[in-house]
Amino acid sequence: MTSLSTSTTGAGKSAVPLNPDKAIRIQRANEYPHEVWFFLACLIALVAVSRLLSFVCSKVSRHNGLSSQDPEKSSSHSKAVVNFRNLPLALINLFRVVAFRFTLDFGSYSLNLTEVILTLMYMAALFTWTFINTTNVSGGKFDVSYWSNRAGALIASQIPLITALGTKNNIITFITGVPYEKLNYLHRMAARVVFVLVWVHAGAKVSSKDPDELDQTWLRCGILAASSLTSLCIISVRPVRSRAYEFFFYTHLVLVLLFLVGAYRHSEEFSYQTYVWPSFVIWGVDRIVRVFRLVVFNHSYFGFGSGAGTALDATTELLTPKCVRLTLKRPPHFKWAPGQVAYLITPGVSSLPFESHPFTIASYDSQMSLKEITSSAASTDSDLNSTPTTSSYWKELVFLINVQEGFTKRLGDIAARKGSVKVYIDGPYGCSHNSNLHDTIVLIAGGTGVSHTLPILLNTIEGVQNGKSACKRVTFIWCIRDSRNINWISSVLAKALSITPDSLKVDVRIFVTGSDVPDLGYELPEATPSTSSVGCAQTPVSEKAPKTIAFGNQCDDLIENFPSLSSLAPFRSVTMMQGRPSLATLLQGEAEETRGGSMWVTVCGSRSIASAVRKGLRFPVAGPSTLLRGGATVSLHVESFGYA
Repeated sequence: MTSLSTSTTGAGKSAVPLNPDKAIRIQRANEYPHEVWFFLACLIALVAVSRLLSFVCSKVSRHNGLSSQDPEKSSSHSKAVVNFRNLPLALINLFRVVAFRFTLDFGSYSLNLTEVILTLMYMAALFTWTFINTTNVSGGKFDVSYWSNRAGALIASQIPLITALGTKNNIITFITGVPYEKLNYLHRMAARVVFVLVWVHAGAKVSSKDPDELDQTWLRCGILAASSLTSLCIISVRPVRSRAYEFFFYTHLVLVLLFLVGAYRHSEEFSYQTYVWPSFVIWGVDRIVRVFRLVVFNHSYFGFGSGAGTALDATTELLTPKCVRLTLKRPPHFKWAPGQVAYLITPGVSSLPFESHPFTIASYDSQMSLKEITSSAASTDSDLNSTPTTSSYWKELVFLINVQEGFTKRLGDIAARKGSVKVYIDGPYGCSHNSNLHDTIVLIAGGTGVSHTLPILLNTIEGVQNGKSACKRVTFIWCIRDSRNINWISSVLAKALSITPDSLKVDVRIFVTGSDVPDLGYELPEATPSTSSVGCAQTPVSEKAPKTIAFGNQCDDLIENFPSLSSLAPFRSVTMMQGRPSLATLLQGEAEETRGGSMWVTVCGSRSIASAVRKGLRFPVAGPSTLLRGGATVSLHVESFGYA
């Protein structure tokens, strides 16, 4: 008589195990994925608790009056005096600087230390649980039969995590408060680590498999899943995503489906399919939520309600050869916060009917009435008050779209004819910013990154007007390559400045990095590398001695030569300069102005701009020692720029 676990070789001989390692291998292959998930759950909980504590500390510090100190009074005290009441915020600042502002650069790639540490922790966790305890009962170390199947179990267990990190409506964002676009790096990182583990698993099996087993469906499905994931990792590199986004989008969709189906059928052979099928549920829930939002926000498009069929006609305007302004009447029930993103589906422009593209909403969801916006007594330009395009930045959905290739090029061709397009809208997505808690706000943008910073400026002005914001100073910095690009937002910027209350100081500094600063026909006052004529403060702003136009001076010549700038000409708080700003020096000056208070910096632009801001807000500007001696507590938000 024989059994699965024993055999007898003759009368009187005792039973011996067929394979003494098998039970141990199976037990560990079943147990270790659970241990990995316990580790990941603890990590997610730690992030959630850390963000909660940071929020509470900020609230408590303002309640105790830290952020309401008079900057002049604070600066009059000796900087050598250490105030240990600020220790909690000093520790938070230290964490922010080390975790998010120090980066490792690899060519065109840049990772902050948090991303590096999370990557190393994830790799260490998966490979440690793969290769630990792989000594067989005979004493052989790293027995392939131990770690090969275990690697497959761990791969299957990580598929739901990768899927969740890649969806726009996911539970991880709900728990931690980290928006989906910030989780997208973790989605790509986890997929690439699992990709390596897939080939560790496959490589171990190649040498031990009988060629006849290739006829088995489960094995062929495993090869399909591995090949699909490999292709996904190749096409997801940044050059492909940024230069051929539409190709990446559709190929990604097909390959993900093939990977999930292949992984499910392959893992079913070993009873690990319970790890894979939740991925279909996660993906399905995300799609159902998105479809529901599409129907709710775009019901007029489907023939429901008044104005059906025309409510979602968006107007287009080619502001410059590289920028399209798309304006869409606000759908019912659609609410958004400054800096959030919406996905636009334009069947008449896209290659496929439901292709979606993300763009930052450049307008502000204002609580003011249209009459208050268009007839402000503070306005100095009667023409500006009657411009519908200007008021749309407070009431409608406006997008500033950078014209490149593919979808945006086709949209640019339509805008050149001033055509209209049908638009579905899905959103909003991304985090909302509470700028009401800060004494000083510094908004830095490059090119169309102004879509992110402009609505924050409008929100801050309105917040100060209605008493909801404690902000006293806003510095709005915009870097553009061509002086004609000022026309993108000149009218709305002028309107915003005209309704700014006296209690709020707004400095607008426009840097033209190209060589086409307007030539007015006379010698302009030259700003030295150490000073600027903007406002009262003498703040270093530029790496070179730039040509400077201080608006409010010589306005007649400015309007005659450049009519598009006429709306900004009356405002002395606006300065245009040629050259790149020295952001580190500028930020140091802003922090000094905010001593004893709270400063928030947000940046949306190229990698070089973001890197300069991070460097400018390291030590000593935002260090713990500075805060303990009465310096400003500094927060930084970096918005990603473009598809990649």
